Amino acid sequence: MIAEFKDGDELIPDAGPKSHEPAPGLAALPKLDVDVSAARAALADVPWEPGAKKPDPILVANHVVRRFGGLTAVDVEHVEIQRGVITALIGPNGAGKTTFFNLLTNFDTPDEGTRVFDGQPIDKVAAHRIANFGMVRTFQLTKALSKMTVIENMKLGATGQRGEKLWRTLLPFTWKAQEAEIERRADELLVHFKMDHMRDEFAGTLSGGQRKLLEMARALMVEPKMVMLDEPMAGVNPALTQSLLGHVTGLRDQGMTVLFVEHDMDMVQEISDWVIVMAEGKIIAEGPPASIGQNQAVVDAYLGSSHDSALDLDREM
Repeated sequence: MIAEFKDGDELIPDAGPKSHEPAPGLAALPKLDVDVSAARAALADVPWEPGAKKPDPILVANHVVRRFGGLTAVDVEHVEIQRGVITALIGPNGAGKTTFFNLLTNFDTPDEGTRVFDGQPIDKVAAHRIANFGMVRTFQLTKALSKMTVIENMKLGATGQRGEKLWRTLLPFTWKAQEAEIERRADELLVHFKMDHMRDEFAGTLSGGQRKLLEMARALMVEPKMVMLDEPMAGVNPALTQSLLGHVTGLRDQGMTVLFVEHDMDMVQEISDWVIVMAEGKIIAEGPPASIGQNQAVVDAYLGSSHDSALDLDREM
């Protein structure tokens, strides 16, 4: 059972594994100008309440509402995601987490509300152009192109490819050097994710866990500021779980912001710096991982309002 904490107690979240030097694949990416230690420590001054303002938010959503017929699936008044930390978005089944995730990344359109990423409004930005702003996402059901090889999937993730323009196909000297650089970066990331031995295999031959790794590696081809992971552990062989955890914390070590949806409470406790809880489409709680199990609103959402015990986040729900 988690020890009891009260709002106002001094608590700097422990995100589990400590920062470490990134492996060569991540070291090859530009390290963002983000003081990760300062970003995590700044959360100690953030109140443990829904919609709490963050010292340096990279993503802000206001009055975001999504209705399906007579059902309101998402009704989020205000939420901010702190730059340079790992934030978990949790909640019981049907809470609206994935729908909200889709709204933040423009894979769905809200009926009301605004979203601002890194100071820029993104309400009118098409989903396929969001990556140009530095925001990338993965999916609970992986989206690897099964009839293309692993390296081809990787190279597709890079943005700003000059060879994509039709007229340039007649002038290969204008894009060959860039294509070689993209392939070099892709190979380095495959080495980092220990996927280089599958380089020339069709993506359709990969296991579920390997597809998760491929999707995360491909997302990094964008060189993003923020990575959004939708249930990264779903369907993953337990043998790959610790590897995936290390990769997620490695993203933070490079200065990237991570927001992930997850049901695995052990993972949430181990790597997240901040937790946001949804229930019935609303944000009902925020705080460091150790505080969430003692929050009565979270206990009610998971166990019912008649249950008066603290929620044990170490126990699988």
